[in-house]
Amino acid sequence: MSDIQQARAQIAAADRQLAAAFTARMAAMHDVAAFKQAHGLPVLDPQQERAVLERNAALVEDPEIRAYYLNFIRDAMTYARQYQRRLLEGGKVAFSGVEGAFAHIAARRIFPDQTPVAYDSFEAAYAAVARGESDCAVLPIENSYAGEVGQVIDLLFSGDLFVNGVYALPIAQQLLVLPGVKRAEIKTVISHPQALSQCAAYIKENGFAQEIAVNTAVAAQTVAARGDRSLAAIASAETAALYGLEVLERKINESAANTTRFAVFSREPHCPAGPHSFLLLFTVHDSAGALARAINVIGAHGFNMTALRSRPMHGLPFHYYFYVEAQGDEQSPYGQAMLADLRQHCDLLKVAGSFTETLLG
Repeated sequence: MSDIQQARAQIAAADRQLAAAFTARMAAMHDVAAFKQAHGLPVLDPQQERAVLERNAALVEDPEIRAYYLNFIRDAMTYARQYQRRLLEGGKVAFSGVEGAFAHIAARRIFPDQTPVAYDSFEAAYAAVARGESDCAVLPIENSYAGEVGQVIDLLFSGDLFVNGVYALPIAQQLLVLPGVKRAEIKTVISHPQALSQCAAYIKENGFAQEIAVNTAVAAQTVAARGDRSLAAIASAETAALYGLEVLERKINESAANTTRFAVFSREPHCPAGPHSFLLLFTVHDSAGALARAINVIGAHGFNMTALRSRPMHGLPFHYYFYVEAQGDEQSPYGQAMLADLRQHCDLLKVAGSFTETLLG
């Protein structure tokens, strides 16, 4: 056998091994896709892909060949993502509102390959996941301008779902009008009360009257349906495209830093690899200093609290539960020790989720 024939035989043998390894790798994507669907996780996991590249870089000693091998692995991960998306077609993501609402925009950006399903309330979207009708829900938990979304936090406290991701969506409010309308024609603006509040300075400056809608997307629908040239909506640019409106003026909200944090809720908990945060919900004993002692436990074990809020308990006047976001791994030995100590001061303690936070572009 000539040298070239021998080399080609080695390549053919290596190709057979690669085919078997590739088949096994793709077969494992079934379990990965099922896990991500059950836990409400997006297909793309940049942190995991970086870890895969680092692990594989150590497998090849020759630095020149290593570079080619890493490109090979990058291609393999691209095909794996495509296969996962194919497996996940038909996955459903619940949100509250209508098409074009900011929750709908967030759901589409977080899960671009799954089907968003609209519900008429936070409770209905949450319940759809709890009973298995949808795979996960994307619901707002906090706005930088208006504060926490108490209804959703209460669902987290009373329900059985877990938060497996938090995504920050910058909110830019636009002035939407019927095609060809000029600003001088506008007499009234319609939107959700929060959006009207965010644009209060702009509305006052222009002397517009105000009309309330249940959300910004419904406001845009109303303008399109009425055909009234004197009526404008305050909503997103995506909403304008959906309802055949034009963006007359952009970013009219008073605060350029207006951001809403959306959480992904699913039926199963998931602890991300690497640095992350976790959610705690708890009530404390009815004794002097109980809350202070509970908070001190978290800090004493080296966990940094980034949020602490109190919420009234329904059916128990003047009784409260507490919501904490903290940085660190609650499943580590340090985290388990912290939780064990914390239980000594709490009547109820619930780890409601683990997450990394992502800014949606």
